[in-house]
Amino acid sequence: MFDLRYHVASLTAVFVALVIGILVGVGLSGKGFVNDAERANLNREIEDMRQQRDGAQKSLEAAGRGEVALKDFADTAYPAVVPGRLEGQKIAVLFIGPIDRAVAFAIGKTVRDAGGTVVRTRSIGVPLDPEAVQKALRRLPAFRQLAGTDRLDALGTALADELAAGSPTPLWDALDELLVQEREGSATPRVDALVVVRTAEPQRGPTKAFLSGVYTGLARSGVPAVGTEAADTAPSAFPAFALAGLSTVDSVDTAAGRLGLVLLLGGAEPGSYGVGKDATDGVLPTIPPAPSSG
Repeated sequence: MFDLRYHVASLTAVFVALVIGILVGVGLSGKGFVNDAERANLNREIEDMRQQRDGAQKSLEAAGRGEVALKDFADTAYPAVVPGRLEGQKIAVLFIGPIDRAVAFAIGKTVRDAGGTVVRTRSIGVPLDPEAVQKALRRLPAFRQLAGTDRLDALGTALADELAAGSPTPLWDALDELLVQEREGSATPRVDALVVVRTAEPQRGPTKAFLSGVYTGLARSGVPAVGTEAADTAPSAFPAFALAGLSTVDSVDTAAGRLGLVLLLGGAEPGSYGVGKDATDGVLPTIPPAPSSG
């Protein structure tokens, strides 16, 4: 939808440039520099650009009406669909990079609206210091098999497993000072679903391998795992999330995004949903029947 706006702006700029060109051409034609055939060609080009501009403007207006309709639908459906969807469920949230308080609030409120609880939130600092991590692991016999730069993906997967399973979390405890920027909530309970948000820039090298393991571990945790982010986040983490097998839903700061998040955490059909370019499976997953209160 937003690409159309840029397209209209580009066409308008070209249109204006052509109009200036034709005006200059007309001026020159009065001095005998532009013949009738060239003037006719310029006029055709202006007319073609005018038609393209008008067509793009109509598409933009239609997209705007669709955006309003989606917002109205989500605003209406949210209070009717969400309550009870996550009744009694425990959710863990993992931020890659510092905690975005607005996004964390949106996730927490969504989970509460659905009857669930965010029992723990963790924030991993990146980029990783591979040498410090390896030294820490080698001091712990139980984790020496995870030492080595070629084992960073396995390390990420092991951390994801502990995040989902809860206490004890010896690996998180051992690497706390090296990895964890912020922590909220208890490490004890096993969770029923997971949410991951990347607030840091895309990473390269060892840190990229480590995060790939984290995402893969979350996706294979045995519980619903969903990557999310606010509308217009750039660059989006969704390509990396999807590559690891995570479901995604964008625009968690809107009613449509929050509705999609609840449905995915509640076990709806996995996929990539939302209104952005990475939402390859539609705006929302199919809404399953509400859970029985009995």
